[in-house]
Amino acid sequence: MFDESKFDVNLKLWALRIPRELCKSATRILNGYMLNMPRIKPITEDPACEKTRLVILSENVKNSDLSDIPDEKLNQLKKLSEVEVVPHSVTLGYSYWSAGHIAHLNLHDELLPFKDVIAKVIYDKNYPRIKTIVNKVGTISNEFRVPNFEVLAGENGMETEVKQYGARFKLDYSLVYWNSRLEHEHMRISSLFKPGETVCDMFAGIGPFAIPAAQKGCFVYANDLNPDSVRYLKINAKFNKVDELICVHNMDAREFISQLMVVSTCEGNLQPVADEKTKEAVASRGEDKDAGVRREEIRANASINEPLGADKKPSGLSKTENGVGKDCKTTEGNTNKKLKQTLLPIAKPWEHIDHVIMNLPASALEFLDAFSNVIQRKYWKGTLPLIHCYCFIRASETTESIIAEAETALKFHIEDPVFHKVRDVAPNKAMYCLSFRLPEACLRQED
Repeated sequence: MFDESKFDVNLKLWALRIPRELCKSATRILNGYMLNMPRIKPITEDPACEKTRLVILSENVKNSDLSDIPDEKLNQLKKLSEVEVVPHSVTLGYSYWSAGHIAHLNLHDELLPFKDVIAKVIYDKNYPRIKTIVNKVGTISNEFRVPNFEVLAGENGMETEVKQYGARFKLDYSLVYWNSRLEHEHMRISSLFKPGETVCDMFAGIGPFAIPAAQKGCFVYANDLNPDSVRYLKINAKFNKVDELICVHNMDAREFISQLMVVSTCEGNLQPVADEKTKEAVASRGEDKDAGVRREEIRANASINEPLGADKKPSGLSKTENGVGKDCKTTEGNTNKKLKQTLLPIAKPWEHIDHVIMNLPASALEFLDAFSNVIQRKYWKGTLPLIHCYCFIRASETTESIIAEAETALKFHIEDPVFHKVRDVAPNKAMYCLSFRLPEACLRQED
C-alpha cells in the first residue's frame, strides 16, 4: 500500500510569540526573515494563548538568540513589544507537492538516467489524481519565459487548474509561465491594494496579481506579450467572476504604458474581458479592514470596443466631486451578512493609477524607462503611482547597485526605495521586489 507519509517533510523552525494587535507592525520589521513558502501563512494561531499569534521565522534563522537577524531589526522589535522565541514545526504533507493533475519534476543530472522509472512509480501510485508527469529540460531562453518540458509518463495534455487563496487559475504549462512558489508574494502585494484603486500590471501572465486585485475591488489594466497568457488571463478573469474589472491587453510593455497615457477621447481597439453588454462584476469579497466602507455587488455595462485605457464606468455610478463613482443601487445578498460597498474609480489611466506591478525579474528594471516623460502633469490627479518592480540580486551585487540601475533607466532619482526579499532562486541569487513612488520629475510638462 502506498504510504503518503513517506513524502512528509518536517521543518523545525523558530517563531516569535507576539500580541496579535502588533503582528502587522512586526511583519514589516521582519520583512525578509519570515517563512516564505507557497500556501503556508507566516502568521498562525498561538495554541497557548488567544491574545497572541506566532510569527514563523524563515528556515534561514537557525539560532534561538535570533543572531541571524540584524541588530537594527531586533532593536525595532524590542521597542515594539517583548517577544518570546519558541520552537515551531511545519509539516509539508504529500498533497503540498502537487499542482493540479500535473507532477512537475526538476531532476538533477545524476537522476536523469532513472527519470522514466521515477516517473512510472509516481504515476502508478497517484493515478488518477496525477495524470501527467513532466520534467523541466534546458534553460528558459524564449521570448515569453516559458520553460521547456518533456512528458515522462501519462497524458500529453499540459492544461491544468491550480488554486491560490480563493482564486482558481487555468493554464497550460507548455504555453505560459507559472510558479507556485510566488503565491505568498502575490498575496503580499494584493494586500497593499484598497477597493476602488486602479492597478496596472505590465507583465500580467495568466493573472496571479491581476485577479486577486480585482477580487478586492480594484480596477486592473493587465498586459502581457504572450498571446497564450492573455488568452488564459481572460479565461481566468471570467472563471473567477471579475472580468468586468479587468481590461486585458497584448502588446509590448513599453507600448502598453505609452498608450495608456495617451490623452484621447477617440474610440480604439481595447481588449476587455467582457463579451456581454451587461453582467455582474464581483467588486470584492470579504472584509477589507483598511477600507472602512461598505461593499456590494455592482452591475457594469462594458462596451466591447472601448478606446485603450478608456473610462470603464459601471452603470448606476454617479460622479462625485473627488472623481470617484459611487454605486446608487443596492443588491440583496444571499446571506445575512451585509456585503461591502466598493468605490470604483472613474478616472482615466492618464489621470490616475495607484499601483504598477512589474513582475519580470530578469529584465523589469530595463522597462522603467517607459515612465520617463510619458505622464502629462496637467492631466494627472492625486499622488503618483507606487511602482513594484521585481529583480534578481546576485551575491556580487548590492541594493545600491540595483537602485543605480533603476535610476539610470528611469533617468531620475528615486526617493525612499524599499526592498522586499521574495525568495532565494539559487545559492548566490535571490528575487527581490523594489517598491518606490514614481518621482515627480518623470512627469511631462505642458507642451
